[in-house]
Amino acid sequence: MKTLYSTKASVTGGRTGNASLQDSDLTINMVAPGSGKDGNNPEQLFAMGYAACFDGALAAVKSEEKAKFDSTTEVAVDLMKGDGLDFKLAVKIHVTAENTDLTADEFQKLVEKANTVCPYSKATHGNIDSEVTSEVKSA
Repeated sequence: MKTLYSTKASVTGGRTGNASLQDSDLTINMVAPGSGKDGNNPEQLFAMGYAACFDGALAAVKSEEKAKFDSTTEVAVDLMKGDGLDFKLAVKIHVTAENTDLTADEFQKLVEKANTVCPYSKATHGNIDSEVTSEVKSA
């Protein structure tokens, strides 16, 4: 495989520090989940990245299958804690289709195919609990 893009992020201060990207002027104030402080946490950033990546994978599947629909992808990320230092993530991916003649079953098959294409899904497969659902909104 050839590399299409590379980036590098750095963080000082962990969950209560600052994050920045080497190839962008984006700097994020990191805050602990539920702290009520201004900023973002890793789970929020993961959810946004996963949703963008998944919707992009679905667009590739859509093109390959010559399907017609508009989509919105939502990714919910749960940070869970067991005993001691046992932390875990879980994701729920939900995709909504609009402006389509596809049935709910046909669309779900495309969503499942996107789940095999998406680099985030490939990276997390078998590592975190995940659920992938979809719906077709009628006009």
